[in-house]
Amino acid sequence: MRVGGPQPAISVVMPLYNKEREVARAIRSALAQTFTDYELIVVNDGSTDRSVDAVATFNDDRIRLVHQNNQGVSAARNRGVSETRAKLVAFLDADDEWLPQFLATVWRLSNGQPDSAVFATGYLLREPGGRTRLAVLHGLSTGFTEGTLEDYFAVAAASDPPLFSSAIAVRREALQSVGGFPTGIRSGEDLLTWARLAARYPIVYSVEPLAIFWMPGYVTDRPGRFIDQRDAVGDGLIDLLSVVDGNHRKSLRAYVALWYRMRSVIALQLGRRLEALRNAVRSMKYGGWNSRLMMVGLLALAPCPSPGKILSGLRRMRDNFLLDRQVREG
Repeated sequence: MRVGGPQPAISVVMPLYNKEREVARAIRSALAQTFTDYELIVVNDGSTDRSVDAVATFNDDRIRLVHQNNQGVSAARNRGVSETRAKLVAFLDADDEWLPQFLATVWRLSNGQPDSAVFATGYLLREPGGRTRLAVLHGLSTGFTEGTLEDYFAVAAASDPPLFSSAIAVRREALQSVGGFPTGIRSGEDLLTWARLAARYPIVYSVEPLAIFWMPGYVTDRPGRFIDQRDAVGDGLIDLLSVVDGNHRKSLRAYVALWYRMRSVIALQLGRRLEALRNAVRSMKYGGWNSRLMMVGLLALAPCPSPGKILSGLRRMRDNFLLDRQVREG
């Protein structure tokens, strides 16, 4: 489907850093979209492998390659946004992919909700071996399949992230109004951006899974994506408590608690026991005590040599259970 003239209806931004094995897959999924009125801006963030050569194999005038010195994924996304010509901006990471109806769906959602600014879909999580499951969403109203989320933070606090960087489109002005993507953060910069948007704008959502998140095998499989010593994301989420209305403050506190619990889990996977305990205490401050925090605390204090491997094994068991249940339920 093509809807416009020289100015595209949608601008797609793809940050690229050393993804020579994956970027072709991502671009092919963009070129396979049923909606064709878009531009694809690939921001090469100082790649040192053959990623640029992989992009150059595609001969399509909708693809534009922009180069910059390595500054991180947030700076790459911000650079891409600054290069866009459309008012609606979608994002696709170079190691993820779209199903063919993704752009058509977010375009339709944006046309049906002119006062909204954020449009997203469900997604699939795929392991390196190919096993795939649906992202799990809790807290949606009964029978919800598409529409405006009543409380984004309530869903986000109890689910896989409802907003995923490769399954979202945002009006450019709204993204700029929250300062774009925060730079200098190695992990969670996108979660903070989506939270800032959700605190100010309605989220229009379709549960249909139209993107695929390729999961890393282990936390260290994504170099540089470790937890930051200065927790700018946590600080930013706490700042939003003064922005959201009173009806959503409780659910935002639960989301802050989830963030600190995630940090405690990653710290434990990296063998940082004391840091895991500190973040577990922060999580308890905002969301109270629960069985998952108890598990992190026990593993952090246990004399076992590799608590992170035990936690990863438990996570794989959980993912296998979710996948098996989804298969049983069709």
